[in-house]
Amino acid sequence: MNNQLLIKEKLQAKLEKIQTKSDGSPVTNLKLDKTLVEGIEQLTTELESVNPNLNPLLNATYLLDGAWQLQYSTAREIRSLVSLPLGLKLGKVYQVIDVANKLFFNLAKVKHSLGLVSGYVKVTASFEPAKEDLEPLANKRLNVYFDKRYLSIDKIIGINTPQLNQFKVVPANNFTSRTATLDITYLDETLRVGRGGDGSLFILSKSNDLPDFTS
Repeated sequence: MNNQLLIKEKLQAKLEKIQTKSDGSPVTNLKLDKTLVEGIEQLTTELESVNPNLNPLLNATYLLDGAWQLQYSTAREIRSLVSLPLGLKLGKVYQVIDVANKLFFNLAKVKHSLGLVSGYVKVTASFEPAKEDLEPLANKRLNVYFDKRYLSIDKIIGINTPQLNQFKVVPANNFTSRTATLDITYLDETLRVGRGGDGSLFILSKSNDLPDFTS
């Protein structure tokens, strides 16, 4: 087994170990032991150092296309979703990328702990490759422009509620002083690592189970 696969397996094993819930919701650093968070960061950094696609925006855009499920993140917006009020619990979180049209959307499934209500939050955005300092060509950094946020309730006490599908649409918050960025620091057929402009970490796995209603 080569070094890349060995590090990847170690990282995935550590993420599986801390995945205490069976609902597929992402884990954040918010409630993890500091030593464990440092271990995840170290393994991620080691994996980034053996990235098989160092220039994903030049040579591997085909790998970006499709649905990705978020496994772990240190981002503030994800941590806030993990701590929802009123008995609401975060479920699976997806990012679906359309490289050809330079569009993507983030989708977070939400469900009440007693099953009273379920729905999702969806944020649409566009992106463009961005040149990094001292780099002649755009190779791994994206400029991100958020568009709209959709709030949807799909079931109340188990009853479908199509009339509440996307019951509220509001502008998504873009940064006013700077453009949001995302660096793709590791990419293969099944795993992607990204670093936000604020240093936040995102680890995602390729997914085939995105519900039809999100298309």
